[in-house]
Amino acid sequence: MEAREAKARACRIPWAGQDSAGSPVPAAAWDFETFAQHVYAKSGIDLRAYKRQQMQRRINSLMQSLGIEDYRIYFELLDKDRGRYEEFLRRLTINVTEFFRNPERYDDLREKILPELARNAARRGEPLKIWSAGCADGAEPYSVAMILAEMGLLRQARILATDVDVQVLERARAGVFVEFEMKNISSQRMQRFFVSGGQGRFQVVEDLRRAVEFRRHDLLQDPYESGFDLILCRNVVIYFTEDAKHSLYRRLVGALAEQGILFVGGTEPILRYREYGLDLVGQGFYRRASRVPSDAQGRRHWV
Repeated sequence: MEAREAKARACRIPWAGQDSAGSPVPAAAWDFETFAQHVYAKSGIDLRAYKRQQMQRRINSLMQSLGIEDYRIYFELLDKDRGRYEEFLRRLTINVTEFFRNPERYDDLREKILPELARNAARRGEPLKIWSAGCADGAEPYSVAMILAEMGLLRQARILATDVDVQVLERARAGVFVEFEMKNISSQRMQRFFVSGGQGRFQVVEDLRRAVEFRRHDLLQDPYESGFDLILCRNVVIYFTEDAKHSLYRRLVGALAEQGILFVGGTEPILRYREYGLDLVGQGFYRRASRVPSDAQGRRHWV
């Protein structure tokens, strides 16, 4: 027993080398900042843009489940074990959404927001351009697609849905959900937009799945496309630092078309929305003003 425990301890201690007597010398432990720098170099994900207490608690929980106390040891594990690395990435992101979250806001979207946006797009002679940013498992963009189908606008729209998590995007593309995830889906929508897969599973119909384009995208690092009539970025920024939020809002505004709408979550109102070149037009809905601050400009193409 003692030999096994000693071996386990040895596997958890990184060695920097040997001292003059030939005895192993343990490497210095990393602090969270050093760990974050190495994660950024490896993945391009900047942990410092997230609220530190929440992020550190989440990572420490993962480490504790593995019996690891040193950030250096944990990073070395991530660097050599693909499975653990993917597990780590999944825990960094919040991959839970729901259909028609805050249903009353989706009623506003259908009755007040989308008709006006559709008219604007028609006057331009362009498709209605929509982006679900931080889409997780796809419930949000599929909710929008259902409304557009009911309004007869689905074929005149382009829906882009992005997330940083590649694995959750695969699930979103498949469009398979379980019964408890369907709580806000009416019986009429269930019949029209889902097919039963048995064992309490339901799949979004093919027409809706084909209408949504899913892509990997890091909101904090990657370039933004521009010209969106509607951007949904809901229940995402609550995990970001104030500096990251400030940068994100300016970039989102720059990605909106003239008179475009930014749709945010109920727990994350934009308090100083005028500073970003926005007008408040309804609870959770902000319209891009005619004059936008010069630094709130998005890039036109994805790379």
